[in-house]
Amino acid sequence: MISEEQLDQYRVESTLLRVIRDVSPTNDVRGIVVAWDDESVLIRKKNRKVVKLARNYIYQPYENERPPEFMLPQDPIEPDGVSDDE
Repeated sequence: MISEEQLDQYRVESTLLRVIRDVSPTNDVRGIVVAWDDESVLIRKKNRKVVKLARNYIYQPYENERPPEFMLPQDPIEPDGVSDDE
């Protein structure tokens, strides 16, 4: 979970953040920190809409690359010939 100090630093500096919610980059939220409480963070998106997100997501500056552990597999998955349906 992101700390109060880190959230305050992002808010004061108006740092554009990437909020990673799952392994798909299309589900990332991009915006700046507006406010927070013990369980959630308010992020203002570019279109000025505000989104309330859980604090347990990954918050990082947008200019940083997405961590590889939160990326979808790049190699095609080969079928192994074994089916769970049988």
